[in-house]
Amino acid sequence: MEARAVVECLDFTLLDHGASEAQLADFVDRANASRVGAVCVFAEHAPLARERLDAGIQLAVVAGGFPVGSAGVEEIRAAVAAAAAADVNEIDVVLEPREDADFPNEVDLARLVAMRESAGECELKVILETPLLGERPLRAAARMALTAGADFVKTCTGKRGACSDEAAAILAYEVMRHERAFAEKRGLKISGGIRTMADVERLTTIVNEQDPSIIDAGSSRFRIGASSLLDALQRN
Repeated sequence: MEARAVVECLDFTLLDHGASEAQLADFVDRANASRVGAVCVFAEHAPLARERLDAGIQLAVVAGGFPVGSAGVEEIRAAVAAAAAADVNEIDVVLEPREDADFPNEVDLARLVAMRESAGECELKVILETPLLGERPLRAAARMALTAGADFVKTCTGKRGACSDEAAAILAYEVMRHERAFAEKRGLKISGGIRTMADVERLTTIVNEQDPSIIDAGSSRFRIGASSLLDALQRN
């Protein structure tokens, strides 16, 4: 991907409950100047971000526990519904992994259904925390999330490990598989430990090997969670 295309797919993130109004304003101003794909903040910062954000840039919030996802269905439902009511475009939610051998099961399906129903018209990005999952539960969780209506599956928060090459390949394959099985185009967000264009080039090559249509669609189906990458791109 060329640098401009990377920026257009970038989810530019400020997740700091203690961020001041001045910090948030500077953050949004930089997003506007760079024309990133989306900004991502905590739900309590959504009103200020919306007021200052230029048209054409998506506003995303995290909800339902971050970086450790909420376990209770009603807690998730309330948090996601509150985020959806804050005039946002997208909601990122962690599907918290469980150590049980049967993860994911009907407990996790109930959490995913609550996320989808509460998100309403907002796009739902489900974070799978791939560093904590083996191949079988990762594939199963991705299939369950996509079937439950997630618009994007996302590799991880980056707080408990980085996005691996294997995880990027698995999720790209599962997005492709879902489209072939259900004729529904869904998206992929790679995040966690992505700091350089070399990281982007390696991971996008892996995604393209599974399904080039994901990246070809641009930000509507492909996102990169790597705010520090903007610094690297603008230095070059």
